Parts: sequence; C-alpha cells; structure tokens
Amino acid sequence: MSREPILEVREATKAFGGILALNKVSFEVREGEVLGIIGPNGSGKTTLINCMTGFLKMTSGKVFFRGKDISRKPAHKIADMGITRTFQIMRPYYSLPAFKNLVVPLFSPRAKRKGGWRGGGKLGDRNTVGIDILEEIGFERDSFVPYKLASSLPTGYLKRLELARCLALRPEVILCDEVFSGLSMSEIASMVPLIEKLQMEGITLVMIEHRLRELFQVAARVMVLNFGEKLMEGTPEEVMADEGVKEAYFGSEEVEEVMTYA
Repeated sequence: MSREPILEVREATKAFGGILALNKVSFEVREGEVLGIIGPNGSGKTTLINCMTGFLKMTSGKVFFRGKDISRKPAHKIADMGITRTFQIMRPYYSLPAFKNLVVPLFSPRAKRKGGWRGGGKLGDRNTVGIDILEEIGFERDSFVPYKLASSLPTGYLKRLELARCLALRPEVILCDEVFSGLSMSEIASMVPLIEKLQMEGITLVMIEHRLRELFQVAARVMVLNFGEKLMEGTPEEVMADEGVKEAYFGSEEVEEVMTYA
C-alpha cells in the first residue's frame, strides 16, 4: 500500500441553513487502503461522501484527488476521473435487467478510454462485459439472475449491483455507503471477501458502515464523526478503546462485544 494520499479532504464544511452538517472535517486516504468511516446517525457521514463526489457543494473546504483540486467539479466529472460511489438507498435502473444496468456506465467516456474488461469481455460487446462484471461480484452467470429486472432483485443482489456499476467505470476509488446494511449474515460473509479482493486488485475504498464487526475485518484505519465533526481516527482497536467514542456512539458493553468478535 502506498503511503501517499490518493484523496485528501481539507476542512470540509457543509451548512444547511443555520445547521452545520460538517464542520471543518480533514483527513487523508492512502492509495490502496480501506478506510472506515463510522459515527451515530446524523453525524454527517453521507453528507461527507456527497460532498466528496460532487453530489453536494461544500460551503467551504477542499477535496484533492492525486493532488488536484476537485472541490467544484460536478459528480459526472469526478466519476470520469475514477472516483465512484454506492448509495445507501440503492439507485438501479429498476426497469432494466441487471446486466443492462452495466451497459449504461460502459458507454461512459471513462469506460471507452479504458477499453475492455479484465474479466475477459471486449468493450464492443457491452452485454458480455456486463455479465462478466456481475459474475465477478457474485451473480451466478449460468442462472437467470443477471437477466432479471432490477426491480425483482432482493437487497443482497442490489447491493452487489451497486458495486458492479462502480466497477464498470474501472475506478481507482470506491466510496461505499453502508454496503453491508440490510444483508443477512450469509450475504455479509460472502461480501467481505469481495471487498478484500477489490483492495488486492488495487482499488482504494472508503466505507461508511454501521456493521462494525464486518467493517473491522477489512479496514485497517477508522475515522469517527460526531455532530459533523471528526472525533478521532486510528486503528479499530484504538477507536473502540477511546472513551469519547464510547460516550458518543456505543456504550461499553457493545464496544466489548464488537471487539471480542472483530
């Protein structure tokens, strides 16, 4: 893992009227790492991701990608640079089959520039490439599931479809908003190796997550937000041992339980 930051956020601030959703949040994400972002509901986690990816404009502050200021770029330009994101509330094209959801990003300028797909398909056959990507993230290629309408897919497949649409853009960074939420234990058990595989392939991941036990399996570093401010960052062990984190977020019994099984 490189020690150089691929993403840097400097004093990110977002106000909605008189309410500060983010207050001077600063941190770095190193290339190739998995950074976890945790905090109570309403602490500003999704707002931060929205600001980093151009879905919201910050009131003040800056975001840098490989040293370049991307703070004022629109969402589609940021995605074209290689920064993609999933959504806590999934946003597929519900009226299209699962594999056709990938044909759309495969027509993007970035996908055209990158060309092909490491799974074996050629860019010219986007349907095949879409099936390749779905197979890589856990869809059964020889089943009917890739051909089902997205509206008929259960939550576990929709979460994977969110990741697949990111991968179709050949990203350098994926920001995941609660990718484990709503999944059964068996679905989570199969999702964790997928996250590990993406990291081994060189993709940098930032993960907002409430499922701490699973997050701590893949994230070596964690940042805690509370009331829109950065409370602390460190290893999972350091974070869970911090009295301020316990007071703001957990309760001592939950902390002990999470760390016992992490």
